Amino acid sequence: DNLREGAEQKVVFITGRVHPGETPSSFVCQGIIDFLVSQHPIARVLREYLVFKIAPMLNPDGVYLGNYRCSLMGFDLNRHWLDPSPWVHPTLHGVKQLIVQMYNDPKTSLEFYIDIHAHSTMMNGFMYGNIFEDEERFQRQAIFPKLLCQNAEDFSYSSTSFNRDAVKAGTGRRFLGGLLDHTSYCYTLEVSFYSYIISGTTAAVPYTEEAYMKLGRNVARTFLDYYRLNPMVEKVAIPMPRLRNKEIEVQRRKEKSPPYKHPLLRGPASNYPNGKGDKKSSVNHKDPSNPF
Repeated sequence: DNLREGAEQKVVFITGRVHPGETPSSFVCQGIIDFLVSQHPIARVLREYLVFKIAPMLNPDGVYLGNYRCSLMGFDLNRHWLDPSPWVHPTLHGVKQLIVQMYNDPKTSLEFYIDIHAHSTMMNGFMYGNIFEDEERFQRQAIFPKLLCQNAEDFSYSSTSFNRDAVKAGTGRRFLGGLLDHTSYCYTLEVSFYSYIISGTTAAVPYTEEAYMKLGRNVARTFLDYYRLNPMVEKVAIPMPRLRNKEIEVQRRKEKSPPYKHPLLRGPASNYPNGKGDKKSSVNHKDPSNPF
C-alpha cells in the first residue's frame, strides 16, 4: 500500500561500496537485501511499514578496476557530496538528486540514511553519527546504534562515535546530516575487515561472508525494534486459516478459551530500552537467517 502513487512513505535509504576496496560492505548490504525480500515475518512487517531504497554500489567503475578507494577518474567519491558533478561523480549526483527530491516531497519522510563501509584497523561493527547542538536530537540519534548492539553480537556501541570532523565534511553522513531536518538520522556503518570480539570475551572471531550478511540481517531487524512494530509480527506469524462452514461453530467455542500464544514470541509485546542500552529486546525472535 505504501508504494501506491500519492501514498505517504517512511523511507530508509541505504548505500554501499562508495570505496571500492571495502568489499565487506557488499556482503552486509546483501544480507539486508536478502532479508528484506524474504518471507520472514519481520521482513513482511517492515515492508508494510517502511520503504527501503538501496544503492548497493556507488562506485561500480572503481570496483571493476580493482581500485581500493578512488573512482575511474581518481576521485574519492565520499568527499564530494557537497557538489557532485553529473559527469565526474554521476552516481553521487543521481543519489543526491533523488534524496533532495524525496526531502522536498511533503508525503515522503526520509527517516534514515545509512552508508555502509569497511574498516581496515578497527574491530567489530560500529557506527559514526553526527553532532547536533540540540541535545534531545543528539540523544535520539543514539537509539538505533544501541538497539543494533542488542541484536548483533558483533556490533560494538563502545566503538560507535559521533563527530563533525572537518576532514569528513564531504561525506554522505555529514552532508545529509546537515541537509535533512531533525526527523532524519544519518549514519556511517563500519565493519571490520578481519574480526570481531564478542562482549565479555577476549578472543577475536574471524569474519566470514556469512557473518557479514548476518550483520546486515540484524541491521534490518533493528528497524522493527526502533519503530516498535513487534506486536505486528505476531499477527503476521500466526495467520488465521479460512474455515469451512462446519468448522465455524467449533472455532467460536474455542475462542472462549485463553488465546493461543506463538511459542517463539515471549514476554510483553513492547518493552523497550531505557536508553542505557543494557536490556535485550523484549521479543525473542529466531535468527532471521532461519525463516521458520
